Amino acid sequence: MKRDKNFTNLSNTLILNGNNKTDMIKLQVIGNLGKDAVLNNVNGKSVINFTVAHTERFKDAQGVQKDKTTWVDCAYWTDRTGIAPYLKKGTSVYVEGTPDVRTYTTADGRNGATLSLRTLNIQLLGGRPNEGGAPQQDNSSSSSTVVNSSSEPLDDLPF
Repeated sequence: MKRDKNFTNLSNTLILNGNNKTDMIKLQVIGNLGKDAVLNNVNGKSVINFTVAHTERFKDAQGVQKDKTTWVDCAYWTDRTGIAPYLKKGTSVYVEGTPDVRTYTTADGRNGATLSLRTLNIQLLGGRPNEGGAPQQDNSSSSSTVVNSSSEPLDDLPF
């Protein structure tokens, strides 16, 4: 089976479910959001749209370091929209779902393709320091002070 070199570092998994012949291709992507997510309502259903960039670093034949970025357009159909305010540009995420490659022809006649993902699961992995985008907890009214009531040092724990 020939593998498309454009998707070398993205994990494709074919799952065959016993005798049911249920086939599913699952794509897992770890990358950074290219822009803030957009929450939309389509026919009464909520969808969060966002784009993930996965950059692969490699050396070419001359030993020169190169970067190759693959963009994945994601659509997360969910009633759990509370994650949307945290999906800000630059945030590292893990997403998995069902992939779809869409081909098109540009105005000047060139063929192109986009990789889209019907997201089934998303996890925040961290990202850039908060730049005024994502909500933060207000810690001004409460202070957290750790008091060691034991005379033993904390790094001498028995486990």
